Amino acid sequence: MVKSLTRRRLATASLLAAIAGYIDGFGFLYLGGYFVSFMSGNTTRASVDLSTASLPAAASALLLIGCFVAGAMAGTAMPRGHGRGPVRVLAMVLTLVCVAAAVAAGEWRWAAGGVLAFAMGAMNTVFAQDGDIPFGVTYMTGALVKLGQGLVRAARGEQHTGWQRQLLMWASIACGAVLGAAALGWLGAAALWVVAAVLVVMLAVPALRRSLGSVA
Repeated sequence: MVKSLTRRRLATASLLAAIAGYIDGFGFLYLGGYFVSFMSGNTTRASVDLSTASLPAAASALLLIGCFVAGAMAGTAMPRGHGRGPVRVLAMVLTLVCVAAAVAAGEWRWAAGGVLAFAMGAMNTVFAQDGDIPFGVTYMTGALVKLGQGLVRAARGEQHTGWQRQLLMWASIACGAVLGAAALGWLGAAALWVVAAVLVVMLAVPALRRSLGSVA
């Protein structure tokens, strides 16, 4: 859970959430209203499209959902010996983002979208413990529910700071989405190389590599 993270790991989780928001903001505009990390939205889109017999549109949403699930499976299956699992998963995400950037440059839109959805599914397993994912870094519905619960507890005097961590995670993904959408307008498909560079820094800086350890 987010509340169990040390400050350093919370900062890393927030950075990953911002990266996810960036990629999803980029992907939403790039794919014309589909998501690469928010699968609840794609599920609704697929269902509505099926109800109106818009089969190609529904297939697009289902493709992204399938890629996301496959990415979560790949991240979960990644060997985690010697505490290096999170770094390996993030290295896989970096590789996938680079592949998506190269594919997007060739204007293969849905191929790039599928690769990004796969990467976002894998990113959610970075902080996995014993095969379970204590919290997601690419979607914030659960964080908003916990934020609401934390605000009530704070108003009752039962809890004073727990809700702030949930707010930080939500704000991180929201700000990342703003930057990702703006970057697409400024740089086009090349905007993905920006987030690839951020991931390279995360993997190259020793302190950030250590902060990718499992949840305390």
